[in-house]
Amino acid sequence: MEKVIEIPKGVKVKLEGFAFEAQGPKGKVSKIFKNEYVTMELKDKNIRIYTKREKKTDIAVVGTWASIVNSAFIGVTKGFIYTMKIVYAHFPVKVTVKGNQVLLDNFLGEKSPRKITLGPETKVTVKGDLVTVEGSDLEATGNAAASIERMSKIKGFDPRVFQDGIYIVRKGDVIEG
Repeated sequence: MEKVIEIPKGVKVKLEGFAFEAQGPKGKVSKIFKNEYVTMELKDKNIRIYTKREKKTDIAVVGTWASIVNSAFIGVTKGFIYTMKIVYAHFPVKVTVKGNQVLLDNFLGEKSPRKITLGPETKVTVKGDLVTVEGSDLEATGNAAASIERMSKIKGFDPRVFQDGIYIVRKGDVIEG
């Protein structure tokens, strides 16, 4: 079983041992691919992922790796975006971004702000009641959006009544243009 993925124009690929790196106009994506029975190699303008065993698990790993590499190519050429919405009923919530930290002020009237630190591979912007998370790595961008959503989770209250928070509205869209 093998999958061959063509490298898009403008993308530089480096494959050293188990480390895979794709670099393009929108950024850089690095992943570690380590498996005893599945191999990835760089030939000409293609990446070949293959296994010599025909077991279900190995075939599944080949498909997963091909999907991750494909997502990396889309990410470094176009990028990914998650759109989130700020929802509050009584206390006006203020979301600010300072460097790689996201601060949530006045959430449910709390005096101290809630904050999380995100990785350098994602960019967070706030415009009105919408928060956008952009990045070239689909996994890192999704994890950042999930961390922001989890930061605004209310513990100890009925979620049907207290619906304040930041919620993912659209996920994993490819940035067009």
